[in-house]
This record gives sequence, structure tokens and C-alpha cells, in this order.
Amino acid sequence: YRELIYFLTWRDIKVRYKQAALGIAWAILQPVLTTVITSIVFGYLLKVDTGSSLPYPVFTLAALLPWHLFQLSLQKSSISLVGNSNLITKIYFPRLIIPLSSVLAVLVDFGISLILLFIAMAIYAVPLTWTALWLIPLTLLTVVAALAVGLWLSALNVQYRDIQQMVPFMLQIWMYATPIVYPITIIPEGTIRYIYSLNPMVGVVQSFRWALFGGTPPDMTLLFSSIAVVVLLVSGLFFFRRMEKTFADVV
Repeated sequence: YRELIYFLTWRDIKVRYKQAALGIAWAILQPVLTTVITSIVFGYLLKVDTGSSLPYPVFTLAALLPWHLFQLSLQKSSISLVGNSNLITKIYFPRLIIPLSSVLAVLVDFGISLILLFIAMAIYAVPLTWTALWLIPLTLLTVVAALAVGLWLSALNVQYRDIQQMVPFMLQIWMYATPIVYPITIIPEGTIRYIYSLNPMVGVVQSFRWALFGGTPPDMTLLFSSIAVVVLLVSGLFFFRRMEKTFADVV
């Protein structure tokens, strides 16, 4: 089904920017505007300490990139089955392809935003090292995390349309439960931080900063977050396949 995955992914990319006045520029505007707002509120007004010598805009932007990838992927995948009801009710194909293609389509935005981050690092004279190659597996982990949660939400959204209303609120809370506008060092070490790291995006965000700026490797934080992703993915696949036979009747 490789051709179908490619077709649906490319279709999602084109639909997103069709008749949009700014087009692909939205991939740049979203992280830029969010970085500016958080830098003013948390960096300038509240004077949040980054725990390092990093400028606050770069500190925040490095975390916002994987977060926006996760956020947008989850938003798209959670409503993907309902949005493709015409396909589901007419022909058979593995329904898993629909949320998967929704997540893959967001990688285009992420690639453009990543170039923006490198430009910001150059402006603030933050050196880029070979550890940046870790961004490749970390991006994959972000995509898998979004797909894992998206499988649960997309399947539930077929039965309960309240899910699509709940997702934006859930993501807003999730963002503040992730070390994006503050450093992870404010979370006490030990058991509390391990429990905190069960949030899949904690390990991803912390690892992104380490890959770009160096410092202490995320070690146990990334391990606990990765375990949470695996559990969510396996359980999500099981639940999705169990509900798959009812999609065409209910959607």
C-alpha cells in the first residue's frame, strides 16, 4: 500500500495550503509568532531562567519545533477517519493508512521550521555540532508518539465526536506539562521526574535541546518517555484494529 500512503500524504499536503493566501509561509509564521509571544511573556516579563547561557528565544524555539510537529500531527490524525468517511464507506484498505498519512504530511512543515531554527542559532551565535544528527531518530520518535496517541483518538472520534472538541484543550494542557517554556531542572530529580518523564514529549523536547546545544544527555528521561511511546503505540494498534471493523458502519 505504499502508493496509497504516498497519494493520501501528498493530498493532505496540497489540501492544507490550497487557497491559503500565505501558503507554506504558515510553517514559518506559527513557530515564529509562538516564540515571540513566549519570549516576551516568559523570558522578558516573568524572567524564566533557562538553566544555561542560552538566549530564551533559541531555548524555546528548539522545544517548539518537535512540539508543533506532535501537536499538528495529533490534531490531523485524530479527525482523519471522520474526514475520510467517503473513502472508508466505499472501498476497503487498511484504515491505519489514514492516520499514518495525516502524520507524515506534517513533516513538510517541520522541515521548513527546522531551517528556521538553524538560522536563529546562527543569529545568536549558537554553534551546531555533530550531535545534531540525533534529530533524525528524535523526529521519528515524535512522529511515532503522535501516531500512537492519534490511533486512540481517531478510533474514539468515530464513536464519540466529542473527541475533536476535546483535543485542542488536551493539547493546551499537555504543552504546559512539557518543558517547553521552562527548563526540566525545575522538576525535582528522582521519582517525581521519572513520573513526569512518562509524558512522551518530555524526553523528546529535552533530547532536542541536548542534540542542538549539548549539556547532560537526557538518559533516563528519554528512556521513560520512549517506554511510554511504545506502550501507547502497541495498545493503540490493538484498540484501532479491534474497532476497525465498525468504522464503515458508524462513520
